[in-house]
Formats: sequence, structure tokens, C-alpha cells
Amino acid sequence: MKVTIFPGQGSQHKGMGGEYFDLYPERVAISDELLGYSVKDKCLYDREKQLSLTQYTQPLLYIVNSLSHLHHESRHATRANYFVGHSLGEYNALLASDVFDFEVGLKIIKKRGELMAGASGGGMAAVINIEVKKLQGMLIDSKLDSIDIANFNSPQQTVISGPSDDLKLAKQLFKDLGEGMFVDLPASAPFHSRYMQDCATEFSDYLMQFSFRDPKVPVLSNVTAQPHRKEHFVELLTKQLYSPVRWTDTIINLIRIKANDFTELGPGQVLSKLVRQIISTETL
Repeated sequence: MKVTIFPGQGSQHKGMGGEYFDLYPERVAISDELLGYSVKDKCLYDREKQLSLTQYTQPLLYIVNSLSHLHHESRHATRANYFVGHSLGEYNALLASDVFDFEVGLKIIKKRGELMAGASGGGMAAVINIEVKKLQGMLIDSKLDSIDIANFNSPQQTVISGPSDDLKLAKQLFKDLGEGMFVDLPASAPFHSRYMQDCATEFSDYLMQFSFRDPKVPVLSNVTAQPHRKEHFVELLTKQLYSPVRWTDTIINLIRIKANDFTELGPGQVLSKLVRQIISTETL
């Protein structure tokens, strides 16, 4: 069973999409007009150093992911049985399943990126080689319950999100205890945490203006790790902003229904590495 996976913010890099822009000029032209700048220039040269700013990263990554999928589909007769994406990548999964048109998705992602870029007051960090239940217990015992789990990425990697000062305390805690590895992430706000709820309210209102179609191919939700249904799109895409990405559960659920062929489309292979970690743990 084949699964196509799409990466989210963090996978972007200068030069991404270079092999696709000239192949799909119509989609690039739509993007340039809607965004008001040259997508090709931003991705290939990043002259103004904006590629890693959330309001630019999200639409640009959505575009490159979509072009990668177009190219992949043009070269392979066999289609995926499931689509999944990590955070922003979930929108590419929905696009691939024909839930909305490319331009509608880009409008949504542009708004999402702007709202998330406007958030502040915290950050994110990856915690590596600490089992998640132990991690949660350590945070509670240290009275750091202001920190939320943002991404259940794999049994070996969890991303946490919260106020900057409390993340610093957590970093020192893990260092003092000699536990795991703590990696600060270049996030401008505590994404996928309770602190994004104000942002989510405005995003929900924005989503209400669009009509969505039933998925042609099942897409698993980041929030539930279960297949999306049309009647819950607005609710779950809104919740995704302040809920953890349940990537581990998503992949485990796919493995249990005999998924065995995962293809990552878009820049990088970050998700493919996480999938291998999850598979190795699940089959032990």
C-alpha cells in the first residue's frame, strides 16, 4: 500500500523547487500574482533573507510541495492509497486529494502564515532520545506545565512548545539530569500549543468562506491521526494550530493497515527519517 507524505515548515532551503518552476509556468504565475512577488526568485536566491520567515516559508513550501507532487504524478502511473502531511504539509495532502483547488489552498496558506507570523511570546525545541511519557513526567515534576507537546514526531523525537523563559529552564533541566538532547528550533512563536488559540479563532473565521470537497484519496488528520471527513475540515484545520501533530500515531495507523511504501515529496527527507524510526520501533 502506497502513502505519499508532504513535509512542513523546517524543510525549506534556498534552491528548493528549482527543478520544477520552468516545467509548470501556469501554477507559478498564479502564485506570483496572488502573493505579489516572484516565487522562483524567493526560493532560488533568497536575496532578502525571507525564506525562513513564516509568512513567506509557508506559501513557498506549499507551492514547492505541490509542484513536486505534480511532477511525481506525471511520471508514475500508480497512485497513492493515502496522503498525509506534517503540519503545513497536511494542506498539500488535502490538495493532492482534490479537497480544494491549488489557488484556494494558497490563499488559505497565505493567511495561515500571516497569522502565525504575527504570534510571539515563545518558541519550540526538539527533545531527542527521551521517551515521551518520561518527558511529560519530567516537565510536570519540574512545574513546567506551561510547556506543551507540539509534535509527536517519532519514539525518539518530540517537539515541545511554550514560553521562551520556560523552554530555557527545560533545557537546563535536561542538561542537569543528563537526559537526552535538547535542540532549539528556529520558530518565532510556540506553534501547535495552547498559545495559538487566539490566532486559531481568526483562522477559523477565514476558513468558513471556502467550500471543500470530499477527499478522493484518504487523508489522515494531524489532530486525530484518522481519515479526514469533509464536515470536520474547518474544525480540524483550526485545531491543528494549537494541537500537537500526531505524526507517530498517524504512521502507526497506516502501518497497521499494511502501508509499506512511503514516498516523501517536497524538499528534503526529514519525514522519511521519522517514518523509518517509527517503523523500526513498531516492528521490534
